Amino acid sequence: MSINYLALANAGVEMLHPYQPGKPVEELERELGISNSVKLASNENPLGLSPKAKAAIERALPELARYPDANGFGLKSALASKFGVNIDQLVLGNGSNELIDLVFHTFVGAGQQVVFSQYTFIVYGMATQAHGANAVVVPAKDLGHDLDAMAAAITDQTKLVCITNPNNPTGTFLTKTELATFLAKVPKDVLIILDEAYTEYVAEDERHPSIEWLAQYPNLIVSRTFSKAYGLAGLRVGYMVAHPELISVLNRVREPFNCNSLALAAAEAALDDEAYLSEAVTLNRHEMARYEAFFDSQGLRYIKSRGNFITLDLQRNAMPVYDALLREGVIVRPIAGYGLPNCLRISIGLEHENQRCLEALTKVLA
Repeated sequence: MSINYLALANAGVEMLHPYQPGKPVEELERELGISNSVKLASNENPLGLSPKAKAAIERALPELARYPDANGFGLKSALASKFGVNIDQLVLGNGSNELIDLVFHTFVGAGQQVVFSQYTFIVYGMATQAHGANAVVVPAKDLGHDLDAMAAAITDQTKLVCITNPNNPTGTFLTKTELATFLAKVPKDVLIILDEAYTEYVAEDERHPSIEWLAQYPNLIVSRTFSKAYGLAGLRVGYMVAHPELISVLNRVREPFNCNSLALAAAEAALDDEAYLSEAVTLNRHEMARYEAFFDSQGLRYIKSRGNFITLDLQRNAMPVYDALLREGVIVRPIAGYGLPNCLRISIGLEHENQRCLEALTKVLA
């Protein structure tokens, strides 16, 4: 007897498609029988582990038979000290992705509205559909957020607004003034996720005081991750900062032990490794300039980015170029799933990886 499992699933699941991550190096090399490939598809930190994080992992290994600290006291204490908040304003997650879904699971119900921009993090749309809510997708402005239009789209049915800054996959950036003006327009009973996964790559004089804004806007949730600039994508650890009562509600729903012991130890150590973070940010700035100079010299269109990636607009279907780059052993990210079929997103790698990518692009585009 066959079972229609899709018919048994919750409403909204039927039309969902699994999230498509960047292609793994092992998969590409297995399929094409090649070696020495480079992956520039998932916005990872090319420096690898921070030395302090690696040492912390080694120290934590003997205790892996024990459950991790369910409340993550050590990491929360370090974050609270760094950002001048209280521990009860923090919640930890298996990457910031899990925490975003936790907000949906806790606060968003069937028939309610979620407002987000066109060409932004694909998980917002997936989570909205999975929870039976209605997506209000606001057309992009210059491939980024149109905050005036997003504010105008809020109704009495709106439960949540999602903003990514810098934006993924386009790398566009909202200024302090733009965001502050928007926050003042949002009703207090509408929650706002401000996803700052790439904030460490933004120049310090351009960063907005998002955590300071929490005192003024109790409906604001600041989301960050250790997967990007801190180089811990494989361990999956992120955090949110918000009003203590909001965090308390999230903790009622949060899975116990959702951050493993190695992730907690590594993140706490990485947070303290300022030399590593500085090196990562400097590398990103220098190598981003290399891509921009190459694209300018070739007359190629691209989107100015504040993240650790750059999006190339080929002004034609990008899939043939993507496939040709794979055959050259270079993995980038096609973003047709984000509504940008003419674009490829390229993560900033090490100098030799970026050189390899540019050489492959030169060959393929010729």
